[in-house]
Amino acid sequence: MIQQYEEKLLNHIDQMVETASDDELFAGGYLRGHISLSAANCEQEAITCLEEMKKAVETSIAEAQSELSPADQVIVKAMWEQLKRL
Repeated sequence: MIQQYEEKLLNHIDQMVETASDDELFAGGYLRGHISLSAANCEQEAITCLEEMKKAVETSIAEAQSELSPADQVIVKAMWEQLKRL
């Protein structure tokens, strides 16, 4: 279930490439790593709940906040909010 959700999110990011703005491309690329890492951690810990996976992504993003400027943080968080509704 987690793997399928990960694939759905990553496919959506891939499909956006043709029409995405530079900011959306940046946020999508940045989020790919957090999504994949969180999905792998969930699978390793036998977590199958999508809500737990979403929380793991949010935690991963929060822990890496210092990597981004405040403006980029807003862009990444906005994209994550959009993606997690899929």
